[in-house]
Amino acid sequence: MKKPELTIIIPVFNEKKTLSKLLTRIFSVKLLKQIIIVDDKSTDGTSQIISKYKKKIDKIIFHKKNMGKGAAIKSAQKFIKGKYVIIQDADLEYDPKDYLNLLDKIKKENLEVVYGSRVLKKNKTRNLQNFSHRIRIYGNIFLTQISNLINNQNLTDAHTCYKLFRSKIFKKIKLKENGFSFCPEITTKLSLLKINIKEIPISYNGRTYEEGKKIVAFDGVRAIITLFKYRYFNV
Repeated sequence: MKKPELTIIIPVFNEKKTLSKLLTRIFSVKLLKQIIIVDDKSTDGTSQIISKYKKKIDKIIFHKKNMGKGAAIKSAQKFIKGKYVIIQDADLEYDPKDYLNLLDKIKKENLEVVYGSRVLKKNKTRNLQNFSHRIRIYGNIFLTQISNLINNQNLTDAHTCYKLFRSKIFKKIKLKENGFSFCPEITTKLSLLKINIKEIPISYNGRTYEEGKKIVAFDGVRAIITLFKYRYFNV
């Protein structure tokens, strides 16, 4: 069997309403892919949805307790078989059609990492409207600026979900964070490794807390703590 071009890691927690639609979109992307789903102890019937697609999913991991997005990614890390790897949230905020553009960028420019930016658009104002709340817009800008300052980077969207890595790089990074702080952790560790991160525009359709959004304001505080922790304290 040929080696997959792309491994897709999907952390899921209570995503019964959107998971089937997401998987249908992923299946329709025409490339050789490996799909890894990590169910972080869902309680809403998500596990039953996953079971319906088990013949099409390459690896399914069930956590015995809810531990967070970062923990789910860590659980999947050792099972990666693709040449490249990307993280995919289980909601419908991000469109798997963007995989092809991200892969095109990383291959054509022989890069190690490419981030999909939600704000890197010609019509930036219109794209920002896709965020579900104005506070999230300003919060994302602020956190990205702090990340850039600490890590000496020039990103427009440091906390995007769509982070595409060469698998050989990603598998070497020892991840420690269990929650949403995976994002500042990995971005900081790439900076410490002197790996340049390039960005391309992606589509984005933010959802509200009523629709199941899980990240909260205090996660922003945790992100800043995480940036300092891995940049200056060598943990």
